[in-house]
Parts: sequence; C-alpha cells; structure tokens
Amino acid sequence: MVRRRLSQDEEALWNALIRSVRPIRPGARSAPLPATAIALPEPPAAKTGLTPVPQRPLVAPPSRTPAAVLDNGWERRIRSGAITPDMSIDLHGHTLAMAHARLDQALAQALSRDARVLLVVTGKPPKTVRNGGEARRGAIRGEIGHWLETSPYADRIASVRVAHPRHGGDGALYLILRRKK
Repeated sequence: MVRRRLSQDEEALWNALIRSVRPIRPGARSAPLPATAIALPEPPAAKTGLTPVPQRPLVAPPSRTPAAVLDNGWERRIRSGAITPDMSIDLHGHTLAMAHARLDQALAQALSRDARVLLVVTGKPPKTVRNGGEARRGAIRGEIGHWLETSPYADRIASVRVAHPRHGGDGALYLILRRKK
C-alpha cells in the first residue's frame, strides 16, 4: 500500500467528522486517532489510451443544525398545542427503508409547498424496562434523528420537537422548517 499525507481540506473534513460522532456509551471514550496519513491501493499497471476516473469531491456537512429552543412565540404555541401542522406523515407499519424514503419525500413536498410545520407520526416508544432489562425504542423512532441529520434537507430544518398530546405526544414529532431565503 502506498501512503500519502492528507491535504488540509481532507484533514479539516476528517476532524469535523470526528467531532460529529457521538459515542454509543458516553462513559467509554477513547483518544481520537491521528488522521495524518491514509493508505491507498497501489495503482494498477498503466494502460495506454485510458483516461483516469475523476475523484468525486468531498461533501461538506450541513451548515446549520436544528435548534433545541425556538423563540418565545413558537415555544408558547408548541406547549399549549396551538400549533397547527401544515402537513403530516404517518410512518406506522413501514419498514425502515420505506419509512426513510417516505420521510424524505414528505420533507421535499413540505418544502416545495412552503410549509412551516410537518407532523411526523413515528409511534410511541415502548416503556422503559427496569430492573436489569434493556431500555428499547421503536425502530423508526430510534432512526429518525439520524435520518434527519443526514437528510439532504437537514439545513432547512429549524427544530425537531416532541408533539403536543393532541397531535400524538411522544409518538409524534414536529419538524419546524426554515423559511426560504
């Protein structure tokens, strides 16, 4: 294997990736690995007349992330249940792949309609098992945070909040979408 040094852009991207990773067990942290060199496979024997395949550019992470707290008007409307979703989607009964695809479709549709609030019904998470049992969540509910973070529309999501009980409570989420610029 031939080794080469990372460029400044690649090293910055690697460091951003390292900072974005959350440990599964927060108490078990290890020291970050140095990202100074990467291994590349040895190039095959040169053939005449062939052009090399261009490398795909690295994609930067979304520039904005959802806010934990919105302004007082939004907070008051969410707490009181006075918020009215512009659109809703129910992911019950779907496989993970199908639910993920439907969520992306719903986000695209909501953004094309200039909707501000999308209600996503994921289903209530099972109650926590105590006394040595495992705490589990529903599969869709467990994945939806990751799906939203890695979505092509992640920078258009202003906040993700648990819905008011009249809209599903713990079994649903409000996606507050940013306005177009």
